[in-house]
Amino acid sequence: MGELSRREALTVARIVRVNHAGEFGAIRIYSAQILVARRFSPDCVPSLSEMLGHERQHCAAFRAAMPARNSRPCRVMQFWSWGGWLLGFLTALLGPQGIWACTAAVEATVHRHLDDQFHYLAERDRGLHAIILSIREEELAHLHHAEEQLRAPGPLLQLLRVMIAVATDCLIWLSTWGDSVRMARALKAAKLS
Repeated sequence: MGELSRREALTVARIVRVNHAGEFGAIRIYSAQILVARRFSPDCVPSLSEMLGHERQHCAAFRAAMPARNSRPCRVMQFWSWGGWLLGFLTALLGPQGIWACTAAVEATVHRHLDDQFHYLAERDRGLHAIILSIREEELAHLHHAEEQLRAPGPLLQLLRVMIAVATDCLIWLSTWGDSVRMARALKAAKLS
């Protein structure tokens, strides 16, 4: 692993920044869902609480990785914060199916971006690569759990999932200044070679 170019170092800083913001957004989603679920969907609370614990650990890991990569918290953290809380609150009002549709949409989008980052970082930043490796299985477990809870999702739940995935992709793009798209292209090109 050699010295990173200025462009590569900037991309690495953006990766750690967006991952920190995303984990913070997930904390806000799960916190709001737990608030509502305690009253209306108490069966969901144990799983949501476990996932919230994972997201707090992931957020702390990315925050700790920032200084060494000349990174700082995302400029659009308020979008992640308030958007995550509002998304969690509203989807929890829809009941368990809304909760799990939200989790499935967010985790599927996050997992796709983590795969792109994982490929990009393999020869550029082994420390950050290891952090992502350590959390990927938990994030994938969240996705699988959510999908198992969804009972024959109809067109409205599918539409909800698509809208949440698109919003998550937009926030990721905004938080990385488009680097998320370049990483996805690099991964696709590497798979074709």
